Amino acid sequence: MSTPWLPLTDAAQLTAIADESRQHPVIIFKHSTTCSISAAAKAKIERQWAASGLDDVPIYYLDLLRFRPLSAQIAEQFGVQHQSPQLLLIQNGEATFDASHMGIRLDAVKAAVAS
Repeated sequence: MSTPWLPLTDAAQLTAIADESRQHPVIIFKHSTTCSISAAAKAKIERQWAASGLDDVPIYYLDLLRFRPLSAQIAEQFGVQHQSPQLLLIQNGEATFDASHMGIRLDAVKAAVAS
């Protein structure tokens, strides 16, 4: 199964994601398309997705270069410092877990979902 990326392209989606996260966890992955570390992190997510046990967790993909203002809004709305690449787990309207660069691991996300 390939990673079911959902495009994050509009500020209104952040409100919808926060609302959705009250029903079930949601992941946001912030990616810089010109950064090799970001490309490696994205590839790692794609390789690990099928075995991650996160099939029921929507994963939104933000292209930082195309939608830069959204990254700042995510940082403000969810109270996290901007990083690139960065993965956030949103639960009950809040970022309950975030990781950046090579610290992005789906087993850690799965553990955070289970706790």
